Amino acid sequence: MTPETIRGAASRPDDDTPGKRRRHSLRLRLRALLEHQNTKAGHRFALFIQALIILSLIAIAVETLPGLPDWAHTALGGFEWFVMIVFTLEYAARLWSTAHPLRYAFSFYGLVDLAVIAPFWLLGADMREIRGLVLLRLLRLFKLGRYARSLKHLRLAWKLVVDDVIAFAGVVALFIYLSALGIWEFEHEVQPEKFATVFDALWWAIITLTTVGYGDVYPVTTGGRIFTMIIVLLGLGLVAVPSGLLASAFQEIRRRERERRQRRSRWHPHDPEEA
Repeated sequence: MTPETIRGAASRPDDDTPGKRRRHSLRLRLRALLEHQNTKAGHRFALFIQALIILSLIAIAVETLPGLPDWAHTALGGFEWFVMIVFTLEYAARLWSTAHPLRYAFSFYGLVDLAVIAPFWLLGADMREIRGLVLLRLLRLFKLGRYARSLKHLRLAWKLVVDDVIAFAGVVALFIYLSALGIWEFEHEVQPEKFATVFDALWWAIITLTTVGYGDVYPVTTGGRIFTMIIVLLGLGLVAVPSGLLASAFQEIRRRERERRQRRSRWHPHDPEEA
């Protein structure tokens, strides 16, 4: 055997073996099922997971109903086991099929997937009895973000306006503080029990600027009432600004989506995804 032959054999990838080729092909098919919703199988799998998430959230609420019969508790417990097994298999499949397991494991959705299943396997059925862990069970709601296209659009819209929203949030925080300081000046002497400090007035400022107005704290002086009317009118504008930013971002995303589909249909007129 010549040196060139030896070097060629050493440089040949191990993936040429039939077993590794089959595993590689299986990983590709599994990744397509998990990640690509444009295929029929991927779309059906995404709908199955979405339905499972929604039903599991409904089951959490049903568990709180008083006077449930024993068979209902048994059924809910069995359904919880089924959901956790499916989510665990999905998590394992994603770890096995991805080209970068650690990158997925420490990504946002990887951590969400782990946080959803870990308490169940660590604590078992006991987690259903621990009131604080109900919030962890609600984390599975975030799994919808991976499958729902509308939530993906919302995420893209947020990326477009995040800088504007952060700047606007800073202005709103300053305005809330100034509103609390103003109403405290008007009402502190008349209502010392309700407006004892500026921090007490912050509660009033937040519920007034957001036009909620619970009615538990309200001004009684003439100056305080006039000040409140001004704050309410300004609050209407403050609520409308982020809504307008997101609406314009959604329009931009839809425009880009239409352009992308037009380009795809121009180059691939028989693309099944556009059908």
